[in-house]
Amino acid sequence: MRISFPSGALWQHAGFMRLWAAQTVSSFGARITREGFAMTAILSIDARPAQLGLLAALTLAPQVVVGLFAGGFVDRASRRRIMIGADLLRAALLLTIPAAAWLHLLRIEQLYVCAFGVGAASALFDIADHAFLPTLIGRNLLVDGNTKLSATEAVAEIGGPALAGALFEIFTAPFAMLCTSLTYFVSALFLLTVPHPEEPERIREGKNWLVDLREGWDAIMAEPLVRPVFWIGAFSPLFGAFFSALYMIYALKVLGLAPALLGLCIAMGGVGALFGAGLSSFLCRCLGVGPTIVLCGLASGALALLIPLASGPLWLKTAIMMLTQFGGDAVGVAAVIPVTSLRQSVLPQATLGRTAALFSAAAGATSIVGALVGGALGGLIDIRQTLFIAALACLLTPLWAVFSPLRRLKKIP
Repeated sequence: MRISFPSGALWQHAGFMRLWAAQTVSSFGARITREGFAMTAILSIDARPAQLGLLAALTLAPQVVVGLFAGGFVDRASRRRIMIGADLLRAALLLTIPAAAWLHLLRIEQLYVCAFGVGAASALFDIADHAFLPTLIGRNLLVDGNTKLSATEAVAEIGGPALAGALFEIFTAPFAMLCTSLTYFVSALFLLTVPHPEEPERIREGKNWLVDLREGWDAIMAEPLVRPVFWIGAFSPLFGAFFSALYMIYALKVLGLAPALLGLCIAMGGVGALFGAGLSSFLCRCLGVGPTIVLCGLASGALALLIPLASGPLWLKTAIMMLTQFGGDAVGVAAVIPVTSLRQSVLPQATLGRTAALFSAAAGATSIVGALVGGALGGLIDIRQTLFIAALACLLTPLWAVFSPLRRLKKIP
């Protein structure tokens, strides 16, 4: 099978290249942040499963709050400036963690506050970024742009967790967060140089936030190709959050992986995601956009089943975790690229902020429930059994697309 990565006009697009540079830097920082909150809680504070579940929930909760209130704001404001502000806020919050550790004042409550604040800024950044890209490069280059950005995310997934594992062992987790803070500062500097004026056609008048939500909801429900994607995006995080809450403690405490080895396992997910960026184009050409989304969703659930089944000697458990990271991220990215491009292409451009906010709010709400339930179940029954339940449920989610017009879609309109 020959997999090709699209190229062309975007290599000469100054605005996209600077946006790409900003996201490359912040993507590495985001990986250190993602591992850093859990590892800091486990290794520095000796957090319990229920506390890890609450920490994961607080990281995801802002998706609901921001998603409910920020959609209209993003559609009526400078999306680039919103992204810059979100980067600076994330950098400032993360700086407080090594400062508190240096003063021997670090507590789980501070991690809760920082997790919520960073999650809020990240949710706002993602909504603005989703709406900003089509106006920056045009709809005809969206698949190319999303593929390039996904490939960058994959590279960060390769290097970020491995770097995080090494940093946590050398400097300890709290001080490794200092590196994350610096990456967000650099990202903001790159975004400041993006040469892109505001679009005059975007709506400017103020509206009630409930009106914004209704207009975003109506836009999603009016598009039969987007409706199943919305429901998948809303329910997948419900059980995926079980893994968010328990994956670290499962790998470190149940399987006995060292932080650096765990970082290498997670880095294999980046290798898979990089492969998936090219695999997506191949599958969409051979099978069509809709079948690619369905097939990759089913494959992702099947691979998740291997995680709670990991057992045996250390080399075998490590191999299984690497395989699930590689395969899961490969099919995940292969589905995300057409899903994102489909949303950006068929939904009205003036509603992209509000529709993206609704996607974020729905995913955040179910993620909170999943993280809290997963953390509680992990303490009540067994971490391995809890993850097995979550993996089985993940197999059912793609049925939203199976029984919809999406399964017959060959090309993005």
